[in-house]
Amino acid sequence: MWQCPQFIFLIMGIVIIFSSLAIYAIGNRYINDPYQVSLIVIFFTLILFVLAAILSKSFEKLAEANRMKSEFVSVVSHQLRSPLSNLKWAIGLLLSGRVDKVSGKQLEYFKILKENSNRMEELVSDLLVVSRIEQGKLLTRVEEISLGDMIRDLIRRLDVFIKASNVKIVFSEEKNLPKLLADISQIKLIIENLLDNAIRYGKEKGRIEISLRKEDRSLRFGIKDEGLGIPLEDQQYIFQKFFRSSNALRYKTEGSGLGLYIVKSIIDKMGGKINFNSQEGKGSTFWFTLPIPR
Repeated sequence: MWQCPQFIFLIMGIVIIFSSLAIYAIGNRYINDPYQVSLIVIFFTLILFVLAAILSKSFEKLAEANRMKSEFVSVVSHQLRSPLSNLKWAIGLLLSGRVDKVSGKQLEYFKILKENSNRMEELVSDLLVVSRIEQGKLLTRVEEISLGDMIRDLIRRLDVFIKASNVKIVFSEEKNLPKLLADISQIKLIIENLLDNAIRYGKEKGRIEISLRKEDRSLRFGIKDEGLGIPLEDQQYIFQKFFRSSNALRYKTEGSGLGLYIVKSIIDKMGGKINFNSQEGKGSTFWFTLPIPR
């Protein structure tokens, strides 16, 4: 509603009415001539009306620019998906050796190409999700979900990445937790992003603790790492689009800065809450709550 120019114009109209009444009451008290009072009220009302029209027009232009930007990102992301898929297929075929034998430096270069095409695909996928969130087109298919089972499944699927990163994951869960009513793909996206960040920026030979418990009428998911942590001056921006903390930029160059923005947007949409505490050099703890269906 606050991003709608017509709504802002309506609010300004209400402000103008009350301002005009206030000016009339003050003028009527201190000025004896009713004609002068009327002229003063009309003069100030016209000024406020012009300002309201200018503000409304400016917001309308901003809203249109934002819509065009979202559409541009969506179109470009969709157009990039097809050539990226073809590129991945071609690289996979060449690496398989079915076309010709690949060895030595060629194999090394093909592996670099494969890794970078995967990173490009992840970025395009994130951009598409952000575009759908901003346009209100993120599709939701609600079903019953066991959050504990999903977490265990994700840990199993990320086992190779976890071992390569040399970290230990400990998952603790309360017994007999109720199920959620939510979109399974969106919940997976939330947990994958938080788990990926904890592994990616965690300390080597470190420990990642994941917890799941009931808290009032909500399920509370928490994830704690012993990694980089977030500098105090960066913490207020951590959920903004494309933002990456200064120490993360020094430590790892890859990353789009979209993961936490996507996580927060989806959790907010589901009526949940997300927060964190962090200390630079000592790690971070992120947690979110999602309402349990009655």
